[in-house]
Amino acid sequence: MAASALKIALISNPSPDAAVPCRVRAYSAGTIRISALSNTTKTYPLSFSPSSTNYEATRFRPFRAFGLNRVSGSGDPAFDVVIVGAGIIGLTIARQFLLGSNLSVAVVDAAVPCTGATGAGQGYIWRVHKIPGSEKWELAMRSHQLWEEMAESIRNQGMDPLLELGWKKTGSMLVGRTEEDCLALRKKVEKLVDAGLGAKFLSCDELMVEEPSLNLGKEGGAAFMPDDCQIDARRAVAFIEKANRCFAAEGRYAEFFYETVTGLLRSESSGEVEAVQTSKTTLHSKKAVIIAAGSWTGTLMHDIFKDSEIELDFPVKPRKGHLLVLENFKSFQVNHGLMEAGYVNYESATLSSTTDPRTKSNANTASVSMTATMDMSGRLVLGSSRQLVGFDTEIDESIIDRIWDRASEFFPQLKEASLRELSDSREVRVGLRPYMPGGKPVIGPVPGLPKTFLAAGHEGEGLSLALGTAEMILNMVLENPHNVSPAPFSL
Repeated sequence: MAASALKIALISNPSPDAAVPCRVRAYSAGTIRISALSNTTKTYPLSFSPSSTNYEATRFRPFRAFGLNRVSGSGDPAFDVVIVGAGIIGLTIARQFLLGSNLSVAVVDAAVPCTGATGAGQGYIWRVHKIPGSEKWELAMRSHQLWEEMAESIRNQGMDPLLELGWKKTGSMLVGRTEEDCLALRKKVEKLVDAGLGAKFLSCDELMVEEPSLNLGKEGGAAFMPDDCQIDARRAVAFIEKANRCFAAEGRYAEFFYETVTGLLRSESSGEVEAVQTSKTTLHSKKAVIIAAGSWTGTLMHDIFKDSEIELDFPVKPRKGHLLVLENFKSFQVNHGLMEAGYVNYESATLSSTTDPRTKSNANTASVSMTATMDMSGRLVLGSSRQLVGFDTEIDESIIDRIWDRASEFFPQLKEASLRELSDSREVRVGLRPYMPGGKPVIGPVPGLPKTFLAAGHEGEGLSLALGTAEMILNMVLENPHNVSPAPFSL
């Protein structure tokens, strides 16, 4: 591709049933067109379609291309930082810039917060399943520290972290049912203690005191972190977003929700990305563009760099997950955050035999492991599944049955109830985790695109790694010293 400005145009059709609070545009169908600002344009079909309430595979129709001939434009809004993506990663990055600098920030998203993976999650920010000395360890510990500091700051302001964040010090347990499991859990506890954490191993008898309803058999046991906490992702996002909006009156913060990103505009002279084109406006960026689009980041970046002189491998994929939430559940109490030992095998779900992103779910491709929590409202939250089946987000009842059956193996009282009888009091959450082979996110500058940064691929650890990720991005953009080395997360 010639060294002229790069234009990426995503042509889409407004969803007819989307709410319209201000600037409103949701994906419903489209194509992506990539070209230099010349006479050559190529068209590629998109493989996803976020709507106001869900993300669904879609059919595609051709649209007439449009684009910009130059980067600058009179009257277009300008910000120091433009963030693409309003999940927990994007919003916490915005928060970090607002609190840690005097820069102005815009957040743009095709939907609204909590319509993707963030809103479908279980809310745990546990450490019991983390691996001391791993590449993510320091980032996880720093993020946990920052969550603790946020909760303490809320208390110091006379508010309740439980109400604002859904913050609960439940402790967390990684549980096993076999002698082999327990041997591994004892070793894990030793490593956690050596790393300075207050972990301990619980025998079967000790577990009966902590979790009377949990049945692991005579050989069972657990690695226990009594000081671990969990949050309510939706409450936490609402709190962060509300705090971000306090900077709007100063002209330092703006949101562009239900607004499709249609292009990144690049300077002909410097090669820097200087603006983000949306379906309604051009958002000029003076300092940085940060792409934190979750599962859609990979598709976006792949299409941006196709046929360009820049080589980039960013193999993030959507990994579908189901959670089962039961209202007014009175049969038994779960006192801690629970996760079976097998859950930590993040590679256990395999890719479906077809790569068509419109592929429907197949229970045979799913990995199901038991997780269980009680949220701040007393709802029982059971999980969870992993599937690599593209961008499909339809509820798969066979997966829900498997989650229920798996949980029943740990909580025998569930066998006394019928899942069908609980249909009126259940909620099923489906989300797409941004999965990266190797299990660690990408956080850092995009090679070949000056002033452009990625923060994606956190999969099921978005909440637990969000605040450390945000701090890392801020330090990169401002060239500050790092609290945690960013080297393991670079492209």
